[in-house]
Amino acid sequence: MASGESTGASTDGDVGSSPPDGDVGDSPPGGIPGAPAEAGAPARPRTAVVAALMLTMGLVALDGAIVSTAVPQIVGDLGGFAVFSWIFSGYILAGTVTLPVYGKFSDTYGRKPVLLFGISLFLLGSLLCAGAWNMAALIAFRILQGLGGGALQGTVQTLAADLYPLKERPRIQARMSVVWATSALAGPALGGLIASYTDWRWIFLLNLPPAAAALWIISRHLAEPHRAPGRRGPVDWAGALCVFACGGLLLFALVQGGVAWPWLSAPSLGLLGASAALGALVVWIERRAAEPILPGWVWRRRTIAAVNLAMAALGLLMVAPMVFMPTYAQSVLGLGPTGAGLVTSAMTLSWPISAAFAQHVYRRIGFRNSAAVGVSLAAVILFSFTLLPYPAAPWQPALIMFLLGGALGLFQLPLIVGVQSTVGWAERGTTTASVLFCRNVGQSIGAALLGAVANATITGRLTDAPVAGLPSHLDDVSKALAQPGLIPADASDYLRRAVDAAGDHIFFGASLAAVASALVLLLVAPRRFPVLPELRE
Repeated sequence: MASGESTGASTDGDVGSSPPDGDVGDSPPGGIPGAPAEAGAPARPRTAVVAALMLTMGLVALDGAIVSTAVPQIVGDLGGFAVFSWIFSGYILAGTVTLPVYGKFSDTYGRKPVLLFGISLFLLGSLLCAGAWNMAALIAFRILQGLGGGALQGTVQTLAADLYPLKERPRIQARMSVVWATSALAGPALGGLIASYTDWRWIFLLNLPPAAAALWIISRHLAEPHRAPGRRGPVDWAGALCVFACGGLLLFALVQGGVAWPWLSAPSLGLLGASAALGALVVWIERRAAEPILPGWVWRRRTIAAVNLAMAALGLLMVAPMVFMPTYAQSVLGLGPTGAGLVTSAMTLSWPISAAFAQHVYRRIGFRNSAAVGVSLAAVILFSFTLLPYPAAPWQPALIMFLLGGALGLFQLPLIVGVQSTVGWAERGTTTASVLFCRNVGQSIGAALLGAVANATITGRLTDAPVAGLPSHLDDVSKALAQPGLIPADASDYLRRAVDAAGDHIFFGASLAAVASALVLLLVAPRRFPVLPELRE
């Protein structure tokens, strides 16, 4: 049994037994409204603090959805069509590579200063984005905004676990899922209205009032526990810098590989080799650091390691519904952007409903088994996409997306709640950040792998095409599909079938990722998560 696990741990949802050896973090003596469950009998969390957390979560969720709809207006005003994708990639990269750093800092210095810093940086980045004078400036300010967003992602999830005992934790997680789903649904519509009737800069200016409100509420109402100064070790700045550099190079290689240059070219191999060398340096530094940014126990404990791997697989499989489905809906089904958005958003309707229901499942069969059931159902649902006829009716992929959201809600929430319940207050930020970091890295790897599968499928169909008039280059496929009159009707139909075949391969690959996640849970995760005892009223 790995370090940090113990057969004496309490079972899923049980209380009153001894905590597992090595899993006990430093519990604060109290002070947070609705203090950490292991700190004593908790009071009810203040409504204002919870509202601020949900507002902060909504800001992060709304950002990507609302910006994507205004890209044509942004490019038309600032130019830079060749690099506009970095409006999104730069933000995601900055937020992902800083997650472990913010997680460790929140465990060392408390959640409040990290959250206030993140909101302030996000607010400043939004203000600067609104004043960007060219595409390079906008990308730089989006990266700054992403540095703030990285602090918000993990710290909000960690505070949600701090404020609520295990019995009530699914309630706040379900509420956050509703906020995320609502923001994802409202984002494209709101962004379209702003881009159509006002200036695109208002997309970023709209962040200012809610971010300022969240900043004021948290600074006024969130009271952190007092911790002994002796518990703070030296800051592992060398480890933080190397983690940032290693993650940045890896994600940059995955984002640009196969797009800006071939996978086997010198830039790709150089970036991947440099990230591997920095990864080895991170391991060397972290083994010697007094307070490492990435402590070894994150991977030595079976529960946390299994959840990290399972969430990485979730990030990978999410590429199929979130990235490829809109392209499929428009290119193969012939839907407009609004219709494609409705097909994709069906998943966000069922996800929070399933998340709210998940607590009734894992209380009966446990965290691991609930998540395994959810991801196994997701594997079947993803595979069912490959059985759709050509052309499919729009309701068919929409139904698949709806069912997939239900399965993934049953998968993700038990893992988040479960893994946060196995660690004490002083380890919860690092644990939560490691889970989110693995999910984001999995998504980047999935975009690279499944994107390569799609490109190879379409390229192969173009090479062996029995019809004339097809695009000669892969870059011209989207243009030919968007303007069918550019090529003959039979060539257009053949091209749509090629995209449909690419979709089958992508969703099959996503189903394999779901199977891999289920195997990790069943073979690596303990049958019962070692939940720490909690004191409830």
